[in-house]
Amino acid sequence: MTQALKVGLIGLGEVAQLMHLPLLADDQHFSIAAITDVSPSLVEHIARRYGVPTRHDNAAALIADPRLDAVFILTPDHLHADLLAEAIRSGKHVFIEKPACLTADQLRPILDIPQRPGQVVFVGYMRRFSRPFLELKNRLPALDTIRHVRIRDIIREAPFFVAQTRNVFRPDDVSPDLIAAGRARTQAILRSVMGEDCPPDALRAYQVLTGLSSHSISAMRDLLGLPRQVRYATQHDGETVIALFDYGHFTALYEAVIDDVSRFDAGIEVLTQSQHFKLNYDTPYIRNLPTRLEITSSTATETGTEVFGPVYEDPFRIELGAFLDSVFNGTPNKTTLGDSLADLELFAEIGQHFRT
Repeated sequence: MTQALKVGLIGLGEVAQLMHLPLLADDQHFSIAAITDVSPSLVEHIARRYGVPTRHDNAAALIADPRLDAVFILTPDHLHADLLAEAIRSGKHVFIEKPACLTADQLRPILDIPQRPGQVVFVGYMRRFSRPFLELKNRLPALDTIRHVRIRDIIREAPFFVAQTRNVFRPDDVSPDLIAAGRARTQAILRSVMGEDCPPDALRAYQVLTGLSSHSISAMRDLLGLPRQVRYATQHDGETVIALFDYGHFTALYEAVIDDVSRFDAGIEVLTQSQHFKLNYDTPYIRNLPTRLEITSSTATETGTEVFGPVYEDPFRIELGAFLDSVFNGTPNKTTLGDSLADLELFAEIGQHFRT
């Protein structure tokens, strides 16, 4: 690796400011060469803050910039499909925050777009890159010994944590009409998979799947493979989601609750007859909080718990390292668009249970 990867960022909102911009700026292997956003004041602020040399008026101009090696798509989700297709056609490497798209029908035609040899298209599922998760995957017992899996996201959303820990620039120069159009576009995309007559709470529950839940369900697939089917799913008021995934001789239970209790309880538990694997994640909105894996093993006469961690390394940073490794060394990327399609197909299957 002889020189820094020149990257352009599309979208400079909360996640970009809290995660991607500081991590990219701290890493000598990246150069933030260009930015764009719908807010001129936000572009100005970020350009001054990070010394970005090029400010583009729109995403199309940034994607077409021949000086860039890679495009980071960090926009609201309803914009992902169009930007992703355009970025792939440019031949540049692409990093896109999850979800790659909001529906499987949006993503399938993008999979047919030819990619140049060596082009990397990488979807940001940072939990799958945490060291304790990788240790769990390495230590996972044979699937035929598993009796039960529990996966959860019991959380309060980001604003409570961000307000007490980080300064985020929130512009006031984005047109209300543009904001309203984005919301309408999001609703139209959600209804395309959930049905025109879908109740608002079920639409919100599907949106939770594509956002918060996508980390956990993607990690579940990484560990266990695809389930045979979604045995059962339900939602309550849009922000409580329960799903049962059928793996044959065991069931994986997923539960998500978004409430106003100030904690972030996310994790994966795997149970066999004599072992209990327990992985916990804390909120990503406070940087470098620890992640740990606990493995409790018992015999007829003894029991003990092994702890891997706590690990303070930011999974976002590890994820960026994996992106670089794919770009410069050709290491296979595990979070591909095809991998993301499996999530979106599962979300659609879950969503149909919300209608019954």
